Amino acid sequence: MTEGADVIFARLGISIPHMVKTFSVGGISFAYYGLIIGIGMITGFLVAQSDARRRGQDPDLYLDFALYAVIFAIAGARIYYVIFQWGYYKDHLAEIFNLRMGGLAIYGGVIGGILTLIVFSRKRRISFFSMADTACLGLVTGQIIGRWGNFVNCEAFGGYTDSLFAMRIKRSIVNESWITQELLERLIVEDGVPYIQVHPTFLYESLWNFGLLMFMLYYRKRKKFTGEMLWIYLAGYGIGRVWIEGLRTDQLLIPGTSVAVSQILSILVAAAALFEIWRHRKVTRESEEKIRNEGDQGRTDCLD
Repeated sequence: MTEGADVIFARLGISIPHMVKTFSVGGISFAYYGLIIGIGMITGFLVAQSDARRRGQDPDLYLDFALYAVIFAIAGARIYYVIFQWGYYKDHLAEIFNLRMGGLAIYGGVIGGILTLIVFSRKRRISFFSMADTACLGLVTGQIIGRWGNFVNCEAFGGYTDSLFAMRIKRSIVNESWITQELLERLIVEDGVPYIQVHPTFLYESLWNFGLLMFMLYYRKRKKFTGEMLWIYLAGYGIGRVWIEGLRTDQLLIPGTSVAVSQILSILVAAAALFEIWRHRKVTRESEEKIRNEGDQGRTDCLD
């Protein structure tokens, strides 16, 4: 174990001496956070194109959509974050446009992407739900990778834990506003260096989304109706986020309350998605039963 490491997974025997957040190319500094988000977007786009080919769709259609979706998803993610952190940004307006240190809320990105797809599909006269079934595979792929940007920034972590995945972060590199009283009371000091020990919620969400993607890839050939993959994504992600958001110390709160907005939104989204899946399947079952009954009636008439 490295002495004075920035990040330590003590129970796994893993340590990172220096958490480097930027790199330079030609004298220009870039943030790893942005690079990781970019890699996530590109990988998600490739996954969506692959599924489009499988379904016999035009893969270039998703390239055209991505050119708009990336812009509006990032804008949505930032707007969502700023709205629920307005107490800070109203006094630091210039920082609203500074994305180098993070500050993107995934639900804002999802909302921005969905709104973009609604407009795009109408303009192209294509089924929104048909495109969404493929696009959501790319979206969840991007989320799996993008969460590691939070790791690099030492953000999006949870409260104290002593579990297998417990992550120790050097206190001096963490935003003080995210350090709870519980973490201060359980501060760990190694060789004179204070650490907070937390749930790596970025890791939990990345793994949860990976499991969701694997299920979606398995189920996509078995879907019962157009749009089902979108509803499965929204239900699956929403259920996982309710749990994970409850662990985090940097929650975006509904103004004037101590309620995490992403938890409430996750509950509503998951409930709505599960209802839509149930409703469509009920209609499908009733339709199949009607066809069977009409077939049985037809055979009876022939016998008569």
